[in-house]
Formats: sequence, C-alpha cells, structure tokens
Amino acid sequence: MIKTIVSTALPINERFAIRKNIIKNGKGNRRVCIVTGTHGDELEGQMVCYLVAKYLNEHIDLLDGTVEIYPALNPLGIDTIQRGIPNFDLDMNRIFPGNPNGTMAEQAAHLIVEDLKGADLVFDIHSSNLYLRETPQVRINVLNEKELVPLAQRLNIDFVWVHDAATVLESTLAHSLNSTGTKCLVAELGVGQRINHKMCNRLTLGIFNLMKDLGMWKGEIQQSLISNPIVCKGDNVEFLNAATSGIFITELKCGVVVAEGEEIGQIVEPMTGTVLSRVISPVEGYMFTIRAYPIVYEGSLMARIFRIRN
Repeated sequence: MIKTIVSTALPINERFAIRKNIIKNGKGNRRVCIVTGTHGDELEGQMVCYLVAKYLNEHIDLLDGTVEIYPALNPLGIDTIQRGIPNFDLDMNRIFPGNPNGTMAEQAAHLIVEDLKGADLVFDIHSSNLYLRETPQVRINVLNEKELVPLAQRLNIDFVWVHDAATVLESTLAHSLNSTGTKCLVAELGVGQRINHKMCNRLTLGIFNLMKDLGMWKGEIQQSLISNPIVCKGDNVEFLNAATSGIFITELKCGVVVAEGEEIGQIVEPMTGTVLSRVISPVEGYMFTIRAYPIVYEGSLMARIFRIRN
C-alpha cells in the first residue's frame, strides 16, 4: 500500500510529496523501516529498496510483520541529481528533527521523524559522495554503541565505525530517531551517482537477516554468507590528505589491509609526466575509504585507514 506522508504545495500548481510503501503480512506487530534518498546523489539505497520490495512481493507468506519502504526523502534532489534540496541550499540530513512551524523542508523533516517513530528498527541507507568510495559499513554514535553494535554486526557489512559523540551531528535523522528510543542504523556504501550491485545485494541479505532475528521473517538465511565485520571504536582511524594538487592514480580498492609505508597511489602532473607526490599509508591497517574522483587539491581526503595496531 502506497501512503503519502508529506504533501506540500509548490508554486506552479504542483506538489512536493514524500511517499512510503507499506508491506504487511501475518499477525506480527514488528515494524521495520528502510529509508533512503536523503541525499539526491546517493543511489545505492534505491536498489536496496527495489530488492527488498521485490523479494517481499514474491515471498509475502514468509513475512510476519510490517516493512515500510521510503525510497526518496529528498525527491527533488533525486530528480535533479543534487545532494541537497534544490533552491533551498539545504542538506536535508542537517535539519532533523525538523519544525512543524518552519520552512517547507523543516516541516517535511518533522513529519518524517514523526512517521518513523516507534519502529522496531530503521535502516538509514546512504552512499558516499562522488569523491570517495566506501566499503559497506555502519556508523554509530558512541552514545548508542551498546544497543546498536550487536545489530550492525548482523547486517552483513564489512566495517562498523563507532564515532565519538562530538563527530556525530545532532541534526541527522539517525540521531533524532535514536534519541527518542527508535533504533536506527546508518549504512554507508559505494560511491555517489553510481550503484554497486554486489554491495546492494549484500546489504539486502543483511536486512532480511536482522528481520529474522526480530522474528518477523520466516525464510531461511544461510549464515555462512553473513559477514563478521571489523568494529572500530574511538580514534583509531587515520585520515590521509593530499600533499599536492593533481591527478590521483591508484590500483587499490577500499576494503583491503595495507602495510605501514605501503604506497596507496600517486598524485601526478599530466602535462609534464611527473609524479608530484606519493600517498603513503603511515600505519598498518584496514582501508575502508579511498578517493574515487581523481582530481585532487592540496588537503583533499585520500583515504581512511583503521589502525590494526597502535
């Protein structure tokens, strides 16, 4: 059943609308929500929504509860391939929990939070931006570590990053929900404006795995396919930044272990054919983020590495 949760008039006889698909079966009262499209240039969540809805439609008899799918919290951004809300110069994930008496965007954010409240679990799915490629991961506020890390470990991802509280913005959807007692996991994967099918399939399997743990999915889950992620706590992440401007060349992908002193890539000058600088890992660790867009400026983020040993 398709339900409109936000509907606001636009200037020229049009309407801004946010919709969800409610898929329900059985007598179970468990409720899971899948939310994506907060940023219009992040598309992996679109495929995850499609895969979940498709599989539920084909195997509805195995569902005992309610799954709600919100594919586009920022439909104008998706339509125009923009990260934020067009014409408002706003990052939608910086205005939660919203304001019922505020601007159109603030009212929408308020109605989204109110609609999601009370769910047993919310999956907030993001991709990286156009510049960085991320291995499948979950990011968690240290304040919610105790209740959320065990759930993240069942989501079939590679990496769980527990941030210090100061690094997690209070104006995000996940923080707004977790602060009200509605558990929300933030998944980050892939790269902006692209869809990685393998990553989306893995995350979809993880969602069904957690639904089974909640007692609302009766289908079998092959546990040998569920990854056991690395859990990173505290400040054990090394940020690598570009020493010069130029073109970044690399053969490495994220999701690999690199040695201390290993060359991750080179920043080169195409006009003269010279190497301007080399991007070197200062530690032994697991590289869960790497630069995807090759044009870099001095100070550009090149990689994030979880230190295996201090």
